[in-house]
Amino acid sequence: MQTLRIETPSPGAGPGRGLSPLLAGAATAVAAAGALLALTDTATPLRGPCALFFLLTAPAAAIATALRGLRPFGRAVTALAGAVVVDMLVAQTMLALHRWSVRGGVAAVAALSALILLAAASTALRQARISKKRPQG
Repeated sequence: MQTLRIETPSPGAGPGRGLSPLLAGAATAVAAAGALLALTDTATPLRGPCALFFLLTAPAAAIATALRGLRPFGRAVTALAGAVVVDMLVAQTMLALHRWSVRGGVAAVAALSALILLAAASTALRQARISKKRPQG
């Protein structure tokens, strides 16, 4: 007689396993569309919500990348708070300089998000090089 074991599926298997990358791709597409609609000044009802989504997710994603050591919930809360801070600093700076514009705000937030992301990537590369040079054991 043969004993059959019932194996539980691994955490990455089963229905809905590809949902996270799909949602990330959809969020990226909506954010990119928001930035594009705001920069081209297209008159559509979707411009406002999509641009707001971009203004929150671009800095939040960059900050979350820099905070890899935190737990997921703490990283999400900190990244969202940091995104609001970046948006407010850009708005305050533009208002203080009397250079307020939607296009300029979106471009400034995109540039700051790119700088934060590049800083996080360079730090990760530097740490990878240091850990490669250390002797194992």
